[in-house]
Amino acid sequence: MSIAPAPVTVIGAGLSGALVALLFARRGFTVTVYERRPDPRLEPSDAGRSINLALATRGLRALERAGLAEQVQPLLTPMRGRMVHGRDGTTSLLPYGQTAREVIYSVERDQLNTLLIDAADSHPNVSFRFRHACLGARPAEGALLIRDQQAEHGYEVALTATIATDGAGSAVRTSLAAAGYLNAREELLDHDYKELTIPAVDGAHAIERHALHVWPRGDYMLIALPNPSGTFTATLFMAKSGAQSFAALAAPAQVAQLFARDFADAAALMPNHVEQFAAHPQGIMGTVYCDRWHVGGQVLLLGDAAHAIVPFHGQGMNCAFEDCTALDRLLDDSVTWQELFARFAAERKPNADAIAAMALENYVEMRASVLDPAFVRQRQLGHALERSYPERFIPRYSMVMFHPEIGYRQAWERGQRQSEILQSLDAAGHTADSPAAKQLVEAKLSLLAGH
Repeated sequence: MSIAPAPVTVIGAGLSGALVALLFARRGFTVTVYERRPDPRLEPSDAGRSINLALATRGLRALERAGLAEQVQPLLTPMRGRMVHGRDGTTSLLPYGQTAREVIYSVERDQLNTLLIDAADSHPNVSFRFRHACLGARPAEGALLIRDQQAEHGYEVALTATIATDGAGSAVRTSLAAAGYLNAREELLDHDYKELTIPAVDGAHAIERHALHVWPRGDYMLIALPNPSGTFTATLFMAKSGAQSFAALAAPAQVAQLFARDFADAAALMPNHVEQFAAHPQGIMGTVYCDRWHVGGQVLLLGDAAHAIVPFHGQGMNCAFEDCTALDRLLDDSVTWQELFARFAAERKPNADAIAAMALENYVEMRASVLDPAFVRQRQLGHALERSYPERFIPRYSMVMFHPEIGYRQAWERGQRQSEILQSLDAAGHTADSPAAKQLVEAKLSLLAGH
């Protein structure tokens, strides 16, 4: 048995909200989506307010499940690896994987959001209510508080079968925590970000289009992701305060000096980078930790509302999309909403905690470790071990990005053991085909299911 189609409420029409609405609609549920923002199809978001997105295999699987595999293709630009830019202008490509299918796709948030909203909106059983902000949930009263921002009045709707996908600053989560239903905290990173645009040159990409470009500088970095239009979305990540920080870039001359010294080749591609820097907002980043994701069968937190993470593994959207497909799959044999929500949280929370930890670790890797010869050696050794022992050893990054059959938690745990193997072999100068490598891999790593 499974839950019969019934009215479902979704709070938030962002990426995960639109996708979960679409998945429920395809099953015959009547879905109402409340979104505080205006319709993004009519009023695109302001420039500089969101990091460009990386779509990996987990996210693609979710779009396939929703019937959007073909429709999303024109929005995607494949990236085969990280193009590392040195201070002297030299570049080197670090491939993400070892096969042609092991690529990540750059996609613009607004375009993908529009595709998902259009797909959900094409179902007659889906209704979007833009400029209707959810102010919070009151489980004891069985009510959601909604404010019509145009009419400037509030009203209540029934708190039943409600899925809150209202982002890292979730009003639903905040209200539930305030009422004692759960404990939640947000740990802000002491680094911020600012977006810039590298323009196209005669309609084409100015630098290699099939790569994620990284300018690692130890405590800070610049990255750039390609867009189909020929532009790149560049993002500067650095500390909020200190000698090398956003606080130290108060004057245009200081911004110009930083780019001339540390990102000269990127600066040459952005003649107006100083003006862009001044015009675009400075964004914050953080991780949301929440000990409970649902209240009975009334309301469930999903995506960033439950587990927002920092962007350095390119998995925030992919994890949220995987949430959506997990919920859709669990619908098949859940009898009540309470059972569905409880099973979902039990399955997904350990995985969300794991990717949150890995995302923080990946920031250090991107801005600093890629410059370390030992890191590069061990990365190459990991790929060699994968070729020799594909049924046991898959680099952690590859498990996360290209192997959705391996959960985040499993990838994190195996990754810790694999790191020990790599460090041990590297320190002793052993190669992947050495007896020592065979002994360590077989002793420390169990066979991977399906490999």
